[in-house]
Amino acid sequence: MPPLILILCTGNSCRSHMAEGILRDAVGDKLRVASAGSKPAGYVHPLAIRALAEIGIDISSHHSKHLNEFLTQDVETVITVCGNADQVCPMFPGQMNRHHWGFDDPAHATGSEEEQLAVFRRVRDEIARVFRAYAAGRIDALK
Repeated sequence: MPPLILILCTGNSCRSHMAEGILRDAVGDKLRVASAGSKPAGYVHPLAIRALAEIGIDISSHHSKHLNEFLTQDVETVITVCGNADQVCPMFPGQMNRHHWGFDDPAHATGSEEEQLAVFRRVRDEIARVFRAYAAGRIDALK
């Protein structure tokens, strides 16, 4: 079974889902990718779904999960995408790697829906740059 990469943020409503979708798209079936939160919001933000749909990635079936759901699984790598999750992140069975790449929380964007969407797009593009580079390195290492 491919190694599991778990992406964590506090609410598991925006950043971690965007990162999960982008990383899963980039690695295909070579790695397993999941996301969770330390205080799950209970939903995936509609603008996160929309921002990823614009680049051909469908996260509309994702749901918000608590990180405790993964405490009994072999998690090879944990990546936190917000400072709060980084501070409360436990160790997982089998965990070999941990990375922290912080991104602004687009859920705090204000203004019109279009202005908020612009923030989601910016954060999506930042996440895409980091996670696609990470995916390329991981795929290269698997060869």
